[in-house]
Amino acid sequence: MTLFNAVDPFSATVVGFGVRTLLISTEPTHGPVSRRLSGMGCHIEICDELYFALDRVLDGPQDFELIVIDCDSIGGLAQGRRAHMLLKATGRFTPVILVSSECVEQTFPCNRHEATELRAPLSAVSLRVGFEHAMQERLLMARAS
Repeated sequence: MTLFNAVDPFSATVVGFGVRTLLISTEPTHGPVSRRLSGMGCHIEICDELYFALDRVLDGPQDFELIVIDCDSIGGLAQGRRAHMLLKATGRFTPVILVSSECVEQTFPCNRHEATELRAPLSAVSLRVGFEHAMQERLLMARAS
């Protein structure tokens, strides 16, 4: 699966362009994860407090298409998994990417309601693969249209 959708062999459109992404992290605005997400065409909003961010997802005016959680800045991988379970319990099935240095093995689940887990420090390649995996429904819809 690629980030580009080549319908016409002489033109390609960026499928990731315009994805509204919530980054839950204490990293600065121009940190490595936000820069890489921006480079893929995401519109990023950064929130540094987990429960404020979850409240924003549930009650906020915007619908986020992707949530990226830097687990190391919120208390660990277990806390990130707990946040994902809270989102699932509310019926929100927004794709989630968990990034943690505690992650021994990166996971790309077959179930679209499960979180993609990536190992920190995050490389551009692993983020791109994780992004494409988490956003596979959007990629399929873009290819179908």
